[in-house]
Amino acid sequence: MPKNLPKLIVILGPTASGKTDLAIKLAKKFDGEIINADSRQVYKGMDIGTAKPTKKEMEGIPHYLLDVASPKRRFTVAQYRKLA
Repeated sequence: MPKNLPKLIVILGPTASGKTDLAIKLAKKFDGEIINADSRQVYKGMDIGTAKPTKKEMEGIPHYLLDVASPKRRFTVAQYRKLA
């Protein structure tokens, strides 16, 4: 196994447990990026009730797979995987 692969930190936990806040703090500390895996945050316009990070929180941190699907269309795991 190659030794120079970048480190990956996975954050998981129940709703409202502070995952987003922790991810942002770690990304700032380690000059990292955030890959979203939240089943609701992938949808455009669904900001209320999903605890999406604000534009200010996202400043300077690349975020992926956030606001990538329309809530008016079916979005499958296969589609998510393809985008990932």
